[in-house]
Amino acid sequence: MTDASPAARTRKGGRTARRVARQAAPAPEQSPISPGLQGGLYRPLSDSEVQSIHHAALELLETVGLSGAPQSGVDLLTAKGCTYEDGRLRFPPSLVEDTLAIANRTPVLCGRDPKNDLDLSGTRVHFGTAGAAVHMVEVDGKTYRDSTLQDLHDAARLCEALENIHFVQRPMVARDVHDNLEMDLNTVYACCAGTHKHIGTSFTEPHHVAPALEMLHMIAGGEDAWRDRPFVSNTNCFVVPPMRFATEACEVMEECIRGGMPVLLLSAGMAGATAPSTIAGAIVQSVAECLAGLVYVNALRPGHPAVFGTWPFGLDLRTGAMTGGSGEQALLTAGCAQMHRFYDLPGGAAAGISDSKLPDMQAGWEQMCSNVMAGLSGLNMVYEAAGMHASLLGFCHESLILGNDMLGQVQRCVRGIEVNDETLSVKEIADVCLSGTGHYLGTEQTLARMQKDFVYPTLGSRSSPKEWEEKGKQELLPKARALKEELLAKRSPARFPADLDAQLRAKFNIHLPQ
Repeated sequence: MTDASPAARTRKGGRTARRVARQAAPAPEQSPISPGLQGGLYRPLSDSEVQSIHHAALELLETVGLSGAPQSGVDLLTAKGCTYEDGRLRFPPSLVEDTLAIANRTPVLCGRDPKNDLDLSGTRVHFGTAGAAVHMVEVDGKTYRDSTLQDLHDAARLCEALENIHFVQRPMVARDVHDNLEMDLNTVYACCAGTHKHIGTSFTEPHHVAPALEMLHMIAGGEDAWRDRPFVSNTNCFVVPPMRFATEACEVMEECIRGGMPVLLLSAGMAGATAPSTIAGAIVQSVAECLAGLVYVNALRPGHPAVFGTWPFGLDLRTGAMTGGSGEQALLTAGCAQMHRFYDLPGGAAAGISDSKLPDMQAGWEQMCSNVMAGLSGLNMVYEAAGMHASLLGFCHESLILGNDMLGQVQRCVRGIEVNDETLSVKEIADVCLSGTGHYLGTEQTLARMQKDFVYPTLGSRSSPKEWEEKGKQELLPKARALKEELLAKRSPARFPADLDAQLRAKFNIHLPQ
């Protein structure tokens, strides 16, 4: 006999409504997550500890300084007040403070499509790739092989389609392009042809910057259009820790700044090797080096957009192996993010690295741990957030896709808990308990907020064991591989118009097939 009671009709209607709501994509304004969510609630350092790190960094800059600057940098910085003795530039605290007063605190890293612009003010959080891996992880055979230009282009294409990857810093090296100039130019081409999102790349020689800028001017529609909205930034390892400028990288940085390209000031010491083994000491050195870089940038062009890139890494001191997926790495990154907030500077650091060789359970816990801590700390640019394995030696397309799901959950943690009259739900509780069905399934509030408050995985499974078995016992990696093949079967919307592509190929030796 059919139960036609009002309660039964309500339950049936609720199930139908929930099913329809689940299948409908939320409108952008209703999405529970978005690029630039405000983090910063997690603070691993006390206020006095932050001050101690700041003063220690100033002391190092004043007494130890940095060696290795090119002559152009020596001339520039001594004219601003640095001293130069015994081959080292030393920075008076007053110069550092003056620089902090004029530094750009609200840069926007542009995408080729303005909808992908990244506002780096305050504690706005963005996740993206990075790493310059030299190998590709092949999950089918559990093997590693040299990464290629096509792999790089495909990674950019996948990032274009993955909503929780907000920017694309070159995640791997095109090892099949052997000439360094052609590799740098083809890297720019392959990334720009794959995504409209902001791109980060590096240059091996200072004279490689000019032809790359010429390519970017062509893509942008002219130099003025490029300078108005530069959609590629220079990832610049301007220091070779400890406390030494990387001479050629500084010359590259100078060329990029003159060309209107934003820069990432990247200090990547290894705790216990090229940085102190203590977490606090590694942060101090990285902060000191990046402050020196900030003075350098603003001496050349005051207010130029620069990301304060403290990237100290951890080591397994038993073996000397890098530990990008460790708890210590997560603390290093979170501590650096707190220093960025102290200076009110746009900052970036590394998270999401896995030491595991494959997308497995180890990779999952390592990637989630550091990404959550980075996001909760309010890190503006979370680099290497997805796809990186073997302590930055390997990149995996399937892991990038799985990372998109993971970063959705991370961003929901960053968004936090909304407390107001509506979300306290006093009226809702009273209605359900006093005059309703005794549960919240299908209620007006539940239906209204199921897309606004909840993030649903694309590939992750929440089905019962029975449903899972009925669907063929689907596992994550095969589902990620199928989605990869589906996405790569489509032409990227970022590909250049035919006439522009022909002009680029006539001007530059592009290795990607048409």
